Amino acid sequence: MSRTIQSMSPKYRQSSLDMIRRTFTDYENAEEAQVVVSLVEEIRSMNTYIPELELIMTDENDEVIGYAMFSGFHLGGRSREELLLLSPVAVKTECQRQHISKELIEYGFQRAKEMGFQAVIVEGNPQNYRSRGFQTSADFGIVAGESVGLPAVECLMVKELCENALEHISGVVEYTDYRCLK
Repeated sequence: MSRTIQSMSPKYRQSSLDMIRRTFTDYENAEEAQVVVSLVEEIRSMNTYIPELELIMTDENDEVIGYAMFSGFHLGGRSREELLLLSPVAVKTECQRQHISKELIEYGFQRAKEMGFQAVIVEGNPQNYRSRGFQTSADFGIVAGESVGLPAVECLMVKELCENALEHISGVVEYTDYRCLK
């Protein structure tokens, strides 16, 4: 089976949103799926959007089967050029457990590092991200603010792309820049 990872192009903008919607509807519900789709659309319109880091995987039929978006992120106005947010990540339901998200995320790490980014932050189930090198962000002085409703402190994680990158990056994570998350 032939698979290709590439940066987003206009050809795949809608089909990637359709895949994200179906995946999150299957996993959560239609309301949560709409929040995630709205997040993607909102990030695409922001100055923190990095087209080269909106990644898709297509199969031999040129169908989008995987998606990962890395976008610029700041902590209280600091670290904007150094820190990325990984969100969302989606894999077509019938293609899950085939290392698609792993390949997309690892490819994203490589591209981000080449572009000069130092670290990536993610919110989610630690079991899904520990194997990718993510660690609890609070251990590095990066904590969730009031706008971030975490089920547990371990659900906010960070990964260094460069050794000791987090020695000078710390602060409070807030989602106040995102209308769809309010």
